[in-house]
Amino acid sequence: MKSLIDPAAIAGIQLSHEEVRRYSRHLIMPEVGMAGQKKLKAASVLLIGAGGLGSPLAMYLAAAGIGRIGLVDYDVVDATNLQRQVIHGTKDVGRPKLESAKARILDINPHVQVDSYPVPLTSENALEIFAPYDVIIDGTDNFPTRYLTNDACVLLGKPNVYGSIYRFDGQASVFYAKEGPCYRCLFPEPPPPGLVPSCAEGGVLGILPGVIGAIQATEAIKLILGIGETLIGRLMLYDALTMTVEEVYLQKNPNCPVCGENPTLTALIDYEQFCGTPAHDRSLYHTQAMGTAVPTITPRSLKERLQRGERLRLLDVREPHEWDIANLGHYGARLIPKNRVLERMGELDTATETVVYCRSGARSAAAIRTLQQHGFKKLLNLEGGINRWAMEVEPELPTY
Repeated sequence: MKSLIDPAAIAGIQLSHEEVRRYSRHLIMPEVGMAGQKKLKAASVLLIGAGGLGSPLAMYLAAAGIGRIGLVDYDVVDATNLQRQVIHGTKDVGRPKLESAKARILDINPHVQVDSYPVPLTSENALEIFAPYDVIIDGTDNFPTRYLTNDACVLLGKPNVYGSIYRFDGQASVFYAKEGPCYRCLFPEPPPPGLVPSCAEGGVLGILPGVIGAIQATEAIKLILGIGETLIGRLMLYDALTMTVEEVYLQKNPNCPVCGENPTLTALIDYEQFCGTPAHDRSLYHTQAMGTAVPTITPRSLKERLQRGERLRLLDVREPHEWDIANLGHYGARLIPKNRVLERMGELDTATETVVYCRSGARSAAAIRTLQQHGFKKLLNLEGGINRWAMEVEPELPTY
């Protein structure tokens, strides 16, 4: 395999005595050596996301001596991140993730240049942000950004090192249209909105992003060094519960709209519209989808109405194990998981005004849309779910 780094690019690269000592375990490997370490120093890698996958990616790539690392993320560190996003610490809660990640990277290796992009990745800025980097690594958790990352990489001719995690399962591949299939060859169309739950809804084993992120970092280093056999044309499937790894061999789709023989997609599109789901909280689509698609009620307004003794039914559409964490059973709430709402809607009264809630408001909004399609009209979505209720009304309840 040929290295992504042009030999001319390393002509002027030098390693200081401190760097030679730092990278000595690389330098004594013939597959890396002095020439390979200079390639790593000359290389630039862009990480989409500084969260679960971005944490091990950033730390291991920095430790390996990647000369330039770019980070795209606009989120702040939350306590719920700490179970898996190991680049951040307890002291960083409330701090922008890019600030926390950059500080940790430079503590690991002060020889690394860190570029920060504290903005949502969009069709308007992706090509400009991607352009200076040799490798793009996808550490995102939503379909619009995955398709956006893929298409931008194809248009720019850059490799896209892909990773995905959920509960106990992980996936990894390298989508590089110059040498193999792209993400659209594997998934021509996104799944229907709401079909695939996010980690926030379904959870993720905290160790899992470390495993998949380390594999992504390995693939990036192999691409830069030009060694070994990468995951181009292969999708790795990892099951942490059974500790098994399977492979699916992928083929380039000659009819792929972006990397096929006669591409029809030659510019970036509206990926939120394409996927029917928001990519980030600041998007217009998110505001429309979460704010106006279904009637809502704030936690404080619900509390006032309950105190006035109004006849309201509370419907919890989370999973039973989430009910055990915190619930509104003391207000008469009833648990019917979202995926069973349709089969159990006969248990609900269409004449009674019902407030539906979940963890943060997304699943309950989807449940309301389902019920609306079957004639239910008196439905309200609890804004922010039980987490916001706990923060604003009942602080004795835990958030998660």
